[in-house]
Amino acid sequence: MRVEVRMDYHDNMPAGATGKIFVTLDGELVNLPSGRRSLNSIRCFLEAQSLEKQRVLSALLVDGHTANLALPLMDEAGFCRVEAESIALDELPLLLLTTAQQQVDRARESVETAVTLVLINSHSAARELWWNLARQLKEPVLTLSLMPGNVCQLCGNVSFERLRKWQLEQIAAIVREVDGACDFMDSLKISDALENRVLPWLQKLDEQIRLWLAAVSSGYQLGIKYSAV
Repeated sequence: MRVEVRMDYHDNMPAGATGKIFVTLDGELVNLPSGRRSLNSIRCFLEAQSLEKQRVLSALLVDGHTANLALPLMDEAGFCRVEAESIALDELPLLLLTTAQQQVDRARESVETAVTLVLINSHSAARELWWNLARQLKEPVLTLSLMPGNVCQLCGNVSFERLRKWQLEQIAAIVREVDGACDFMDSLKISDALENRVLPWLQKLDEQIRLWLAAVSSGYQLGIKYSAV
């Protein structure tokens, strides 16, 4: 399913200059209700439209830039084009894997930034920064735990329940290790733990998700369907 939102043009002016919004859903024109002008309001409307058709919004581009659906959308001044995609409920594994990948990407970006930030802030601020980051680590693992069991046939026959147990144990070990580094009055130890312990784990998880995503995508191309339960 494809959704396209863009502004009308007037006298060759940018769409954002006219204030008129043009929307299509799956290539079909859709009229936005009055007052739907923010990205979040447009997203909410399109999600409702998709759900009515037993589909789920899976991707959103704003002026050609991919929006992270795992986060609230930030309005961009004068945006003029939004493109969205949705998937059928029997394709939910693709959405779950895509969401998990976005969650890993967001966590990795946060950790990469924190590697430097902890060095230029006070020790107490560095610890608070890490504790805020720690809660993000479990998000992709919990998302993966929602995967249907039969998808495991394409993912090395490792159940996602077993994967969740192992990954959560890994997260607990990582949190204990970084917490241990926080006990020292040395922000460099925290930075080193983030760079040498957290980032490699996120990188490995990202690689696994990409392999699963490729396998599941290939399965759909071959006509293999997966139950959402």
